[in-house]
Amino acid sequence: MSRDARWKTLLELLVERGRLDVEEAAAELEVSAATIRRDFDQLAEQQMLVRTRGGAVVHGVSYELPLRYKTARRASEKQRIARAVADLIAPGEAVGLTGGTTTTEVARALAVRADLTSGSPALTVVTNALNIANELAVRPQFKIVVTGGVARAQSYELIGPLADGVLGQITLDVAVLGVVAFDVTHGAAAHDEAEAAINRLLCERAERVVVAADSSKLGRRAFARICAAEAVNTLVTDSAVEEETVRRFEEAGITVRAV
Repeated sequence: MSRDARWKTLLELLVERGRLDVEEAAAELEVSAATIRRDFDQLAEQQMLVRTRGGAVVHGVSYELPLRYKTARRASEKQRIARAVADLIAPGEAVGLTGGTTTTEVARALAVRADLTSGSPALTVVTNALNIANELAVRPQFKIVVTGGVARAQSYELIGPLADGVLGQITLDVAVLGVVAFDVTHGAAAHDEAEAAINRLLCERAERVVVAADSSKLGRRAFARICAAEAVNTLVTDSAVEEETVRRFEEAGITVRAV
């Protein structure tokens, strides 16, 4: 396992559990304790965790992992979700994409769709995510519109009043939301309030709203609300979603696609 892969896995485990012991981590990653100690020391230098005697704990201000450190956990689920979301988008539409690992997969699924290889444009994509814009900018058949704003290091998303100004001047056919939590009562949510505010504007400018979220994010709530559940038209999730969860979303008027 490469160092980068180890670091991603260690940080994911740390966020889940709050604390990791050297021996425990070494056993899970099948590497030596000395390797884990070096990893912990180097991550502590980057202020990604706090070193303790015999292990590490979550950094007090690092409750959300930067996108570059998020692993490919649930990768197959996210790719299935992304393909299903991409199928909901018609050629020629204007699509808003928020940042996140699942929406990045949506962008990739759109990029390889056979019926989107040509057009004037084949698709208009509006995004505040720098990584998504970077991936799609090489597709000349796509019109890429990037909001202004200040880059947020954790998610590569542009936030702030400069982004507000652009979004206030456009309309969208569909907004695709990546979320950290989605619940019938509490709605769709993100960790950061400024990020949530931009995502909310994307929703308000769209004719329809699609939430792309794996089942681990459903029935949960997070700090910053993006929109109410009633503002969402479609939820695309994975087949591990519980039947009761599906029932609750459908009763709220949301079409659920489990893939």
